[in-house]
Amino acid sequence: MTGDPELPRARKFATWTTRRWLRSGVAAASSVLILLGVTGAWVLGRTASLSTDLVDTRSPALTTSFRLESALLNQETGVRGYGLTGATDFLEPYRKGISEEQEYSARLRELLRGDRAGLADLDAVQSAVETWQERIARPIAASPAGSASPLVAERAAEGKTTFDAVRASMVAQQEQLRASRAKAREDLMATMALRNWLFFTIAAVITLLAILVFEGMRRGITTPLEQLGSDARAIAAGDFDHPITPTGPADLRRLSAEIDFMRRRLVRELAFTEEARQRLDAQAVDLQRSNAELEQFAYVASHDLQEPLRKVSSFTQLLQRRYGGQLDAKADQYIEYAVDGANRMQTLINDLLDFSRVGRVHHDHEEVDLNRVLARTLSSLEVSIEESGATITSESLPTIAANPTQMGMLWQNLIGNAVKFRRPGHAPEIHVTAAREDDLWRFTVTDNGIGIAPEYAEKVFVIFQRLHTKDVYSGSGIGLAMCKKIVEFQGGTIAVDPEHHDGTRVTFTLAPQPPRNPGPSGMPEATRAGTEPRP
Repeated sequence: MTGDPELPRARKFATWTTRRWLRSGVAAASSVLILLGVTGAWVLGRTASLSTDLVDTRSPALTTSFRLESALLNQETGVRGYGLTGATDFLEPYRKGISEEQEYSARLRELLRGDRAGLADLDAVQSAVETWQERIARPIAASPAGSASPLVAERAAEGKTTFDAVRASMVAQQEQLRASRAKAREDLMATMALRNWLFFTIAAVITLLAILVFEGMRRGITTPLEQLGSDARAIAAGDFDHPITPTGPADLRRLSAEIDFMRRRLVRELAFTEEARQRLDAQAVDLQRSNAELEQFAYVASHDLQEPLRKVSSFTQLLQRRYGGQLDAKADQYIEYAVDGANRMQTLINDLLDFSRVGRVHHDHEEVDLNRVLARTLSSLEVSIEESGATITSESLPTIAANPTQMGMLWQNLIGNAVKFRRPGHAPEIHVTAAREDDLWRFTVTDNGIGIAPEYAEKVFVIFQRLHTKDVYSGSGIGLAMCKKIVEFQGGTIAVDPEHHDGTRVTFTLAPQPPRNPGPSGMPEATRAGTEPRP
């Protein structure tokens, strides 16, 4: 086999798509319906033409012929009566007959226009009438009134012969008109029978086409789709090893094959996912154990480590007060270093404890008025605010579902940083705003301080990352890292606005409702789901 025409018919049809089957079926059905429609239109036109010819021509022509005969009989009776009596009353029907003869002859010629045989018969009638008129009727009608015309007796035989010729031509005409009308009626009846048979055939063909379309749709589309749906439902019910059987036209078989390929890929993905889930469960167990160890460490740091640290701090401070100035300058400097180191170590431990508690300890959410939280924060920072001469303004803040302790820590760190990192010689000016943005609230804290360079905009939120030495600005480098952890635990994000240059503008978002329950890491599930595990 070297070409498509030589392929087996079954194999050729197997390559047909649903569109090709539909196009072929529609083309075949349209061709049949168009042929039947044209034939039906011709039959209807033929029926209407024959009916019109019978009603408007053949029957009126025969009727007019009868009336013409009656008019000729009136003429003959009137002329004969006038010739026998000489009474002028007999001329009235004669003259009226002549008028009617002219009218009916013209009418009949109009009806028979195009009918050569009919017009020939009419010419024969008029020729016979003209002969009778010329030889008998007009000479007798022209005779003087008052007495019988001698022409009646003289031309009696000729008058009878000529009028019999008129009668014979009329009979021939009427027989021909009857035959023509009968032929037209037969043609009409035959055409009407053909019309009825054709309409019955059209109805039968339409019914057959409807059955074929329904059966073709059932076999070619509905049944394969039902089979595909049944296989898909079996897979959706959990039987992922259930194969999909390709059936129907070529495109539906390709669709089934693609879905089966997707099923096989899904099986592979599920196997990989199950393996990943098992690894994730193992990691979750390790993470829970790590969290438990972290909590144990936090407990040790908050109790066991702070106790000796407090002793070191207390005794070094006592040593400084009692022996300060009695030893040399180096000794006083060393004591001062020890006191400062102990105090900073205690502050650092407390900050670390606060950082570790975010997401682990403060889980309770309630309706929190951020205006009141900000007011409490400003009250706790009252001393540093008065010393710096800071001016703090705020727009109306919303009420959200959150943990009040965490919200207080958030505002304390942000407002505290804005006051602490002020520009020398300028009183701090701090402004707080809030605006609804889709499903979140967006907040900004803007100050006129020393600002943050764009290259450090992300670094400042990393724990222990400081941009200045402790001699210039005090602190542990945990504040903004704690702010980031609180905001993310509340389902938001925080960043430094790089477009703001005259100071610093920190912008962050908070969800009005608490996020879903935190996972084992202490971070909300919505936040953890959007992060990639780091190597």
